[in-house]
Amino acid sequence: MGHHNIRFEGDRYSDHGAWSPPTSRANFCEEDYVVTFYIAEFINALTNFAYVYFALKSIYPRGRMSSSRPKPDFMSLSLLVLGIGSFLFHATLRQTLEFVDEFSMLGLTWSMLQASLTARQPPARVRLITVVLAVAYPSFAAFYFWSAKIVYHSIAFVAALLVVLARSQYTLHVLLPTFPKRWDWNRRIWKALGWCVLGYVLWTVDLEYCAELRALRGKVGLPWAWLLEFHGWWHILTAAGASQAMQVAREVREELEREGKRE
Repeated sequence: MGHHNIRFEGDRYSDHGAWSPPTSRANFCEEDYVVTFYIAEFINALTNFAYVYFALKSIYPRGRMSSSRPKPDFMSLSLLVLGIGSFLFHATLRQTLEFVDEFSMLGLTWSMLQASLTARQPPARVRLITVVLAVAYPSFAAFYFWSAKIVYHSIAFVAALLVVLARSQYTLHVLLPTFPKRWDWNRRIWKALGWCVLGYVLWTVDLEYCAELRALRGKVGLPWAWLLEFHGWWHILTAAGASQAMQVAREVREELEREGKRE
């Protein structure tokens, strides 16, 4: 199946679940309601807890909620919202929650753009960049909601990530050319990108070879068949990659702030 055919209909239980019938435009390769009456895509839903885990790990850097003071920022909160929004979408396959999932992805790129573009900028320019993004993203979200064409969302998502990558390379190679940790940061950025690319490859395989994967899952049986739910791996790998990139952005920002104080 091609990428434009993102609905896999006719599942045995798709019309007999708690949230049936599915109304979302996207319906992935995982068979609907095959595990439980209450969750449409079981693995695709549960793997979103990877976003929640990495978000809470950033918000509570010492590891314990009860004894650690939370340190939330826009990036960690956007990752948390994405995990919750994507879970709700895959659990219900309702179109309203599909938009929540997609807008959460935009929010994630918004937070990363804001963090990368404002690094080592004067306060007035930081405010300007923040305001421009605050206007541009809701405007695009409204346009996308009106058009309901997923290609626009895909283009915006990929374009924003490419800008984040380009800005990170500019920061590391131009703004911090002699800083000792520069090479470690750059290695971690490309590692994060590699995880995301691998996740996208697995998602593509999940789309293109759904029939073959379903047949293989049937032969393997549960629980090992769950390892072949490749869209779930997209969630896990992008959660790890985004978390890594965000942590590098925080460390770079802190170093630039310290450098500015020394000057």
